[in-house]
Amino acid sequence: MKRSPLQNRVHPDGSIVATAHRGLFYGNRGGKIHDTASSKLLPKRRWASRQWICCVLRFKDRKRPLMGTGYTELFFMDEVAALAAGHRPCFECRRADAVRFARAWRNDGSRETAPEMDRILHQQRLDGKTKRTFKADWHKLPVGAMLRNQHQIIAKSPTGPLLWSFNGYTRLASTPAAVLDQPLDCLTPRAILKTLSNGYTPHWHPSANC
Repeated sequence: MKRSPLQNRVHPDGSIVATAHRGLFYGNRGGKIHDTASSKLLPKRRWASRQWICCVLRFKDRKRPLMGTGYTELFFMDEVAALAAGHRPCFECRRADAVRFARAWRNDGSRETAPEMDRILHQQRLDGKTKRTFKADWHKLPVGAMLRNQHQIIAKSPTGPLLWSFNGYTRLASTPAAVLDQPLDCLTPRAILKTLSNGYTPHWHPSANC
């Protein structure tokens, strides 16, 4: 019998949904947020602590049951979507990326600590229990930013605007000027936008052709 997909796929707006689409990265939000290992359902909680991380799918041949007794495994289509949702690179399984990210965060030759980044990101990604957004000018944003236009999620890639979905990216069908020459809701937290502007390059899904 075919199993229904678990509610563990992260949308760029931070919501967690059930979909059969796979992702390139996984992570967690600081602990367990599903109710029991048997039902594997998410009640009301959407994070356990401020430590929202983005990890690789495989690390040192470690294997664990999904949504068991430890923490709730979450999945992202790519790192761009994870950053938009407010996750940062993991310092254990993605040490090189995490160090690059922490150095770009400060941009002064030193690197920021994980607890300090988590503190700032937790303030910037949430407005109460919902996603914190702000109006932004597309043309002033760095590559890697994600914005929302009504029900569309648009990513700024090195080759131009892309429409996001759990299945991958597609080119923006409408005339970009008609959509992008107006303030849009930015999903990517301000601190991560600064980090992208300072040179951090995220990992894109192959459909982006970056």
